[in-house]
Amino acid sequence: MPTVILLDASLSMTRPIQFIDGIETTRKQLAITGINAFLDHLSVHSKLEFIALIAFSSLYEERCSFTRDYNVIKSELKNIDDYDKTCLETAFHGVNQMILGEWGNNTVCQIILITDGSTGIGSMSLKETLTLDKAVGSMPFSLPFSFPAKLHVVCIAGANEPSFIKSRPLYQRLIDMSGYDGSIQVLEQLQSEADIITLFQKLAEEIYISFKGVLKCGSLDSKIILSPAPVAYTKITDFNSQTYNVSTLIDICGFISVADVGSPMAISRHLILPATASGKNDLTSTTIDLTDENSIDEGNTPSFCVLLHGALKVENMAALVAIGENWFGFVYSWADSKKKSNLMLTILPPGSDIIPWLGDLNELATTDMFPAEQAGTFPLRPSEKRSYSQNGFNDMEKNFNRFNAHVTEQLPHVIVPPSGKGKNA
Repeated sequence: MPTVILLDASLSMTRPIQFIDGIETTRKQLAITGINAFLDHLSVHSKLEFIALIAFSSLYEERCSFTRDYNVIKSELKNIDDYDKTCLETAFHGVNQMILGEWGNNTVCQIILITDGSTGIGSMSLKETLTLDKAVGSMPFSLPFSFPAKLHVVCIAGANEPSFIKSRPLYQRLIDMSGYDGSIQVLEQLQSEADIITLFQKLAEEIYISFKGVLKCGSLDSKIILSPAPVAYTKITDFNSQTYNVSTLIDICGFISVADVGSPMAISRHLILPATASGKNDLTSTTIDLTDENSIDEGNTPSFCVLLHGALKVENMAALVAIGENWFGFVYSWADSKKKSNLMLTILPPGSDIIPWLGDLNELATTDMFPAEQAGTFPLRPSEKRSYSQNGFNDMEKNFNRFNAHVTEQLPHVIVPPSGKGKNA
């Protein structure tokens, strides 16, 4: 899922810190080292993730828009200057604008706030804003975000430092306001640069968990990995709420023309990647062990994913899949260019009647199961006629036009002169 790295570039990040071995550095430099380790982990295990970089102090600056080229972000980290005091409200406003402009308000995003434990001073401090529930200037407070987001706070400090102890409740309140599970990452004791690298690598492992499952069609199946990993979906009604989790078994129910599917409302879309027998996908391993017989045979083993992708692409069809109890999605071939296409999964909202022109998805069947006179076509006609398709609406429109013409014709005869007296007065 898209991730925004929020790097605190205030003066407090330039404070020196000395390790036990005598090496002296700054918190900003440690943050940059940690971000590089974070990106190195993604380049090996999750290279399809989009990452953006924002530097902030009292103002914010978009240093790098969403990209999969992590070397661009590493280059930008070297050119970030030092600015004035910390203002988290400004940073969150920048994140809100960036994600809404790029991804809209339905995409789940990760926000990684990297700071030294300082929440600002004076009227622009986080404590002042949360206490008085006010905004900075003309900008409203951006939490909760206008999109689903998980906020992770990484402090370049020790857990026993006074600044962090004072700020921790405020950070936790920000996570609670965001509405989704987040985390506060901090070291018990900041003793070396290696501790920071380990902290960021641990964060990457926690928030980028790959989804492994099985795509099945009858007696054929294939181990797959979904990227990005689907998250739990909570359906809220007037009186209750229910949380749905995607099953690890994605079962194909049947096939339907892409033209008949159209463009239904979707929760999320995911890339389907075939997983090898060892449980690793092509993104995590670029070498083959010639002494391992299993790795040699993997290239010669027929893949159901490849078969399905080719068939859907040639026939211009989509596969209706069950991803949970009364929860469906579509698997189809999607091309981002003329030469390259991918196997994609679109997850629909829970329920079997969420696509009106297809009817109840649980009742779909092949045409040979019905007599010829009962076999229908898509789109299905609704059982009730809408008001705009009934004759009464057309009659009303004709009467309105006739009434409007009559009023226009009589209007010159009822105009009152400026004196206030009628024409026959």
